[in-house]
Amino acid sequence: MVKTFFKKILEKAGVDKAIAFSSGARVVQGLTGVGSVFFIATFLTGVEQGFYFTFGSIVSLQVFFELGLTGIMTQYVAHEASALKLTDNDEFIGDEAHHSRLASLQNFCLKWYSILSIVILIVLLVVGFVFFSKYSSDNQASDISWKLPWVLICIGTALKVFQAPFTSILNGLGFVKEMSEITFWQQSIIPVFTWIGLIAGLKLYVVGVSYILTVVIWFLYCRRKSLTAVLINLSRHQVTQKVAYLKEIFPYQWRIALSWVSGYFIFQLFNPVLFATEGAVVAGQMGMTLTILTSIQAFSMSWVNTKIPRFSSLIAQENYAELDGLFSKTLKQTTTVCFVLLAMMLLMVFLLDITNFTFNGKVLAERFLPYVPMICMMIAVYLHQYVNAWATYLRCHKKEPFLLFSICCGIVCCISTLGLGSHYGLYCITIGYCVIYLFFTPWAYNIYKSKKREWHGQ
Repeated sequence: MVKTFFKKILEKAGVDKAIAFSSGARVVQGLTGVGSVFFIATFLTGVEQGFYFTFGSIVSLQVFFELGLTGIMTQYVAHEASALKLTDNDEFIGDEAHHSRLASLQNFCLKWYSILSIVILIVLLVVGFVFFSKYSSDNQASDISWKLPWVLICIGTALKVFQAPFTSILNGLGFVKEMSEITFWQQSIIPVFTWIGLIAGLKLYVVGVSYILTVVIWFLYCRRKSLTAVLINLSRHQVTQKVAYLKEIFPYQWRIALSWVSGYFIFQLFNPVLFATEGAVVAGQMGMTLTILTSIQAFSMSWVNTKIPRFSSLIAQENYAELDGLFSKTLKQTTTVCFVLLAMMLLMVFLLDITNFTFNGKVLAERFLPYVPMICMMIAVYLHQYVNAWATYLRCHKKEPFLLFSICCGIVCCISTLGLGSHYGLYCITIGYCVIYLFFTPWAYNIYKSKKREWHGQ
């Protein structure tokens, strides 16, 4: 009876198996994230913490090379796979045209990402060495051993870039639960390894080794579940009809690419700017705060992201009534979860502050942003949850109506972060970011409503 009661609650909250693993991974990420705060505070100095989180922002430059292809591949694959069925022999049967086009999509990804991963490796090595060599001395961090860790991070990033499109393909093929389960195991194993590495004195080396271990876990799981066999069989299928990249994908991709690039200026520019202007310690505070905020955002978006194949399938069937009902329910769930978790985060930092909680002689509350900048970031993240959900819904139509919105938002955020950061510092950066989203969110809602009416003939 108790089991039935909890099952009904989970069903009402929209928690299916895919969300259970996906959100479960985020729960684990949140719990291990709290543990990581203690380990980072104990085994890394404030300056090393700044390097630790700024590494991630520099690595995010890969978005300028991926150009959004990883994100949209799930939708293209889902559209083609909707006419096929997977047999017990890990092979697809059904309409030959769709089967051939599906195989061509995978072959294209294999060739494209083989080249891309090498290019990203070279570019990240050069950019990282130039940036940290220039600003580490200005931040009294010249004694930090960061060069070899950075090389390891670049290698790990290149491997993750090569692996990423195959996760998107498998999601589009309907293996959402399996991909969520991989994420769950990654989020469970990687933090424990990171803690052990920090205790063992690996310091910044743990970042790159963790990246590589992430790819190893993905490969071992896919091989164990015979998912690699699905991909291999698909690659062997004779291609008679191709998805024309320039005609079918690129007109959509370049819009997504600009949106993703704009996203870098919206969310990833804070750490490098603060590292260069206010030092590694403040950059570390921003990095610690952003790590938890992005975890909350990703966890909440699990309700939407696990529905992408279903959204795409309903759109292909022109079943708009069921589509809108499912999306409306999902949107309420994802924004409610986000709000509750943001409130819990604020309470956690408040308790650490008023109790003056220390660990290994360090005050943990000081490793986060002060209240005003942190609350400003929280408001922006909550509003961004709506924008992300609306954008995902519309992008499942294989269109990108948020292009102008993303470009304008990215430009304004870039000007705000660079301009205010260089002259007025942390407080003006975060307040400016919050105000920007207060003004831009109504525009996003208008795009969502107008395009839905236009495309659905409503």
